[in-house]
Amino acid sequence: MPNLNKLGKAVPGGVRGTTASSSLSRLRTALTVFFVLDGFLFAGWVVRIPAIKEQTGASASALGLALLGVSAGGVVTMTLTGRLCRRYGALPVTVAAAGLMSLSIVLPPLTGSALALGLVLLLFGACFGAMSVSLNSAAVDLVAALGRPLMPVLHGAYSLGGMVGAGLGALVAGGMSPTVHLVLLGATGVLITVAAAPALLRHAPAPRPATETAAAPLRITGRTRRVVLLCGVIALCTAYGEGAMADWGALHLEQDLGAHPGVAALGYSLFALAMTVGRLSGTLLLERLGQTRTVAAGGLTAALGMLVGALAPTVWLVLCGFALAGLGLANIFPVAVARAGAVAGPSGVAAASTLGYTGMLIGPPAIGFLADWLSLPMALTTVALLAAAAAVIGYAGRNAAAEATARP
Repeated sequence: MPNLNKLGKAVPGGVRGTTASSSLSRLRTALTVFFVLDGFLFAGWVVRIPAIKEQTGASASALGLALLGVSAGGVVTMTLTGRLCRRYGALPVTVAAAGLMSLSIVLPPLTGSALALGLVLLLFGACFGAMSVSLNSAAVDLVAALGRPLMPVLHGAYSLGGMVGAGLGALVAGGMSPTVHLVLLGATGVLITVAAAPALLRHAPAPRPATETAAAPLRITGRTRRVVLLCGVIALCTAYGEGAMADWGALHLEQDLGAHPGVAALGYSLFALAMTVGRLSGTLLLERLGQTRTVAAGGLTAALGMLVGALAPTVWLVLCGFALAGLGLANIFPVAVARAGAVAGPSGVAAASTLGYTGMLIGPPAIGFLADWLSLPMALTTVALLAAAAAVIGYAGRNAAAEATARP
């Protein structure tokens, strides 16, 4: 039975241990709610991208540059968020980031040009990035406390939120303006944050004095730098794919295949559903296959799925490809971030996440320019290439984590 220390280290002990176990269970539930909220808000934004593109009159390349703001804002705040998590704890930072993300989501539909859209997406991306790092840092601590590879399940909650958000977006895309839709999402996010915050904050440790040196947290060192870098590159390859699906999947269905806006939004919903199924089964998969084989098999599956999703000539085949890609990508990012956090703490989570979101940083403009130069379907095949690269890198670096944590 675990006794809480930070987020808990397991020690035996009767009633005390039972109380601690119950406390960890409540913390897991509260974290799950915030993972769901994160995915719900982000998906609610991405399914309205086609409508906001039409509203701003942006070309594919101009939209790509505007969407760069989401990832750029996230990358800028991620390192800072890692430091805030070490100083104040990941849980209070998560609550603050959730509230700010809920408020900032109302801004994109209020813009009238690609430039203005890009500027407000910087703010939205900064909040999204802060929430990502703080949530994952808290999740790494919880996984260590419980002693099970639960990171995929927690990320499954994110995907479940994305599925619900995208599904609702598909229902209202034809009849509700993006302004009304995103204002309602923002209000919902604020209400959920206020309701769930107490359950999270009661577990938050006291802020650490700046001069405290005892029991220093894990940091990136020469021994751990290589594994954090490998994890970050794997996260980059897969975040590129997730970002491409979020930003361009619906547009591909609507623009290249003539799908109805509701059907186009359903494409991302199916992708999110497949990721949810993959992640909810991820703990069992990791316990049976291990991290290396899970990453390698996922990358190859995603590569095959995305080739079908990009190049198939019919809507239903594209939807199947999107679902297969989601199933393959499901556990790669969570495994990469969890491994980086295990060897380097919040600093590792921040570094791997920053590299990962660099994939989203380069993805939107790269696909936008390639779409203008070649075509959007050909541009989307780069997702398959990077998914295959993640599989190769994951297999090639299979011994790095053990070497990083081995005693000299």
